[in-house]
Amino acid sequence: MAQLFTRDTQAIFWNNNKTAIQRMLDYDYTIKREKPSVAAIVAPTAGNKFDKFFYGPDEVMIPLFRTTAEAKAAQPQADVLLNFASFRTAYDVTMEALNLGGFTSIMITAEGIPERLARAMNEFARGKNVTVIGPATVGAIAPGAFKIANIGGTIENIVQSKLHRAGSCGLVTRSGGLFNELSNIISLNADGIAEGVAIGGDRFVGSVFIDNLLRMEANPEVKYMLLLGEVGGTEEYKVIDAIKAGKLTKPIIAWCIGTIAKHYDSGVQFGHAGASANDDRETAESKNTAMREVGIHVPGSFNDLPEIISAVYHDLHAQGKIKDIQEPVLNLVPKARKSKEFICTISDDRGEEAHYCGYPISSVATPDTGFTVGDVMSILWFKKRYPRWAVDFLETVLKTVADHGPAVSGAHNAKVTARAGKDVISSLIAGLLTIGPRFGGAIDGAAKYFKYADDNNLSPKEFLEYMKKEGVPIPGIGHRIKSLKNPDLRVEGLKKFAKEYFPSTPLLDYALTVEQLTTSKKENLILNVDGTIGILMVDMWRALAYEDEEIDVFIDAGALNAFFILGRSIGFIGHILDEKRLAMPMYRHPMDDILYDVQKAEEL
Repeated sequence: MAQLFTRDTQAIFWNNNKTAIQRMLDYDYTIKREKPSVAAIVAPTAGNKFDKFFYGPDEVMIPLFRTTAEAKAAQPQADVLLNFASFRTAYDVTMEALNLGGFTSIMITAEGIPERLARAMNEFARGKNVTVIGPATVGAIAPGAFKIANIGGTIENIVQSKLHRAGSCGLVTRSGGLFNELSNIISLNADGIAEGVAIGGDRFVGSVFIDNLLRMEANPEVKYMLLLGEVGGTEEYKVIDAIKAGKLTKPIIAWCIGTIAKHYDSGVQFGHAGASANDDRETAESKNTAMREVGIHVPGSFNDLPEIISAVYHDLHAQGKIKDIQEPVLNLVPKARKSKEFICTISDDRGEEAHYCGYPISSVATPDTGFTVGDVMSILWFKKRYPRWAVDFLETVLKTVADHGPAVSGAHNAKVTARAGKDVISSLIAGLLTIGPRFGGAIDGAAKYFKYADDNNLSPKEFLEYMKKEGVPIPGIGHRIKSLKNPDLRVEGLKKFAKEYFPSTPLLDYALTVEQLTTSKKENLILNVDGTIGILMVDMWRALAYEDEEIDVFIDAGALNAFFILGRSIGFIGHILDEKRLAMPMYRHPMDDILYDVQKAEEL
């Protein structure tokens, strides 16, 4: 892999570190990335499904998931995991991701992972060909393409350090703080960096100096490399061996900090867990000497680095190996931004014409477009355009439930309100307010309980026993008038349609076996129209490849009862207009239809 990241790279961010995520998105906006670099966030304790972040002056919604597996399944293109878990869980999070597969690189910010676990984790990652950056790192950056979290600092510092676009230097350090400092030094004395990695300060890190330098050697955008090591460890000697073997041929500038350690007793640790020399080979002075001997550009001190960088850069530029860079036009991140109060993901009324989920109204409204009311419902309610059989079913449901005469509670209320002189809206609302568990509201309940029985492989008998223990009458079973001998033709029509056009109807088939048991007890305990609609809706969604969790969301949200509400509104409005047309007077219920049982009030 010659390039660690590209402009298409997307990450899954483990732990909702809002500041770090916002910095990534501000970088994306500044460099005009086509899509945000954070595809999903893993927040194990979150109750929300998404979080909002600024993207320039606007906002974007990034989905939240409870587990890495869920996030990866939903965003399979995201091949970078940014592990911001604490040191107590960072190992487990990384191992889970490695076992899941599909990640090319994993960054671990936590420091202090037990060394035994870190070594095993890093070895396992190498076997999976996954680049681990860290532990104890601020990350990495491919300028102009992708940046991890907080590396580079603020947007102002990033632009000042020329990290907004690719330069020529490949930078590898242990220290995150010194990474930022060196990025600035390189920008002042050369043209910036092409790729940079802070490998982390723990003693055992995933990708070491040689891993990153070999990748940069293969990256044509990198013309020379800068390595900043430190006292402790022997990783710099692997670089020396690679130069001797001819594996590294590009110019390398290097310096190991910690030369002052020679003035202290051995074993003194400087900052990082790995910054401690345990023998002479691990001292900064020994490593600087050894690197200088194989032709690496090693300054006399850290203060001399700018001069060395400038010399190497200008030499390569004079040879024509480095070309002048045309500075790109950048987006400016607004200083003041206000979060939006409302979110809409189904329609957009900005511009010359409003859109329904991406479809201009003019492309769906007229008959010649081929769109029907059912198409518009599927788009606006479920954000998908359903196949014709499913759209026809939705419209069949609406027509089936549109009206059931003036005697039912909703129509009665609508008529009484209209006769009181109220307008269509008030009269319609009066009717709609009667819809609930006893009138139309059984659709959601039927879908919920029959789906539960099917999901848990309950036999019809076990299902009846379960409902009895719950103390809940089975929603969708029973009718005041209809029975086996006097079937509901609405139900018969829905069943006929489903058998003819649905790919399969497993839940309906199950419900009919339940009906055999209930009608053996009482003839009118049939599968009614509410139950049939709810059950067939589940069969429809399953046939359309919805996950069970998505179907459960629809049921819990009351989406199925919404079909009854929409359909029955047609009938309610019809009754209201009928009352207005007939100019019916104020309604008063006949007294002989009221049982009066009025006792004298008790005196206290």
